[in-house]
Amino acid sequence: MQKIQRQIIALGGGGMSMEPEESALDLYVLAQTHNSYPAVCFLPTASGDADSYIAKFYSVFSRYTCRPSHLTFFQRTPDLRTHLLKQDVIYVGGGNTRSMLAVWREWALPKLLKEAWESGVILAGISAGAICWFEQGLSDSVAGKFIVLDCLGFLEGSCTPHYDGEPERRSVLHKLLLKREILPGYAIDDGVAIHFVGLEAQRAVSSRPNAKAYRLFETNSSIEEVPIDVEYIAEEKSG
Repeated sequence: MQKIQRQIIALGGGGMSMEPEESALDLYVLAQTHNSYPAVCFLPTASGDADSYIAKFYSVFSRYTCRPSHLTFFQRTPDLRTHLLKQDVIYVGGGNTRSMLAVWREWALPKLLKEAWESGVILAGISAGAICWFEQGLSDSVAGKFIVLDCLGFLEGSCTPHYDGEPERRSVLHKLLLKREILPGYAIDDGVAIHFVGLEAQRAVSSRPNAKAYRLFETNSSIEEVPIDVEYIAEEKSG
């Protein structure tokens, strides 16, 4: 009997939100299902279930060989467990992470997401949809500043997205690490996805030639920023 793999794919930026024509990262996520016609459910909660975001998801994923659907929490919500456990991928969009987590907790969604993950459903997402899986995330949910959020804790440590796209994140993250106000963890550029199998980062891939990802630690009152090997996969999009 084949062992079930728990997989999470965290996108620092990119995917259908930023590369709507054809995203190598989204195609990479679909390929990890090893299903010729995977079911993909979009959770746009962090955007307040914005109609425009849902429309963008369908406009992109309807061009791929998959079965797209979405779940909303601000209209009539279907039975969550029934729908989520039928998926091959649960794809979480960006937006306000703090509000998203509050809504999810009210609906007891974290327990269902963990059940889906442990049953082999791939969890993926961009920005808010990346940091939510970690113990902590560096978030801009509050206007004008970055805050440290306690997240779902499926993966150890912290996650910071948009590491090159929003340069101020780097200095804020370093200061927080030096003060030990955020856990050591990962920083991910736009266009990069880190693929976790179990609790370990197995691979990092990119749709942009020079995009990077890092592990960050505080050591002896200084910051170690250790680059992660990133594979450029844009050529694989139509392969």
